[in-house]
Parts: sequence; C-alpha cells; structure tokens
Amino acid sequence: MPLSLLDSSSSSGSTAFTGPLAVCAAVAAAAVYLLLVVAWWRIFAKAGRPGILSLIPVVNVFVLVKVAAGSAWKTLLLLIPVFGEIYAVILNFRLARAFGKGVGFGFGLWLLPNLFTLILAFGRARYVGA
Repeated sequence: MPLSLLDSSSSSGSTAFTGPLAVCAAVAAAAVYLLLVVAWWRIFAKAGRPGILSLIPVVNVFVLVKVAAGSAWKTLLLLIPVFGEIYAVILNFRLARAFGKGVGFGFGLWLLPNLFTLILAFGRARYVGA
C-alpha cells in the first residue's frame, strides 16, 4: 500500500465537510443556549426574583436553591462530594413542587432537564412557593 494512502494530511475531502458542519453545530448550540437563558430568566421572574440574576454564574445557583428549597444556605449542600449529586436530584423535585407540579415533572426535570426547563418557563406553571 502506498504511503500516501495512509497519510491523513493528503485527505482534503473530509476537511471540506467538517468546516460547515462545525459551524452548523456551533450555531445550533448557541441557539439552544440562548433559549435556555431566556427560559431561566422567565423561571426566575415567575418566582418573583429579578430575571437578570439568572445570568450571573454563581448567584443563579443560590437563587435557584432559594426558589426550590426556601433557603439559599442549602446551596452549600451541593459542595459535599457524594451528597451534592443526590441533593441536586432532590432539588429537581423541589423545583417541580415549588411550581405546583408533581413527581412526574420532577423526574422530567432530572432526566430531560432542558426540555422540562422550557416547559416550566413557557408553560402555565405558577410559583406557589418552596
């Protein structure tokens, strides 16, 4: 087998396709991210919090925990190595309950978070409290 067939630098056909594909993937990811930013803004606004707080990286977690669990101090529980992951799942169920949704919606927030975040933000859910 000639060496030129094994050399990956001589193949220009695959790079002609990956450029536009990478751009399309980046545009799609940016669109999904922007949609989720708007969704979290609406969720914070429904809970009576300023929507702009959803844009601040650490503050948004504190506000989310306050909305779901009633106390921002409970955010520190997320820092405990194994318990933090378990508490993050519990927060999904508490967030669902805070908006008047049931256990099934909590499972949805846990297993399909992006989809159920959009449903929570743009649906008829009302904040009833933690």
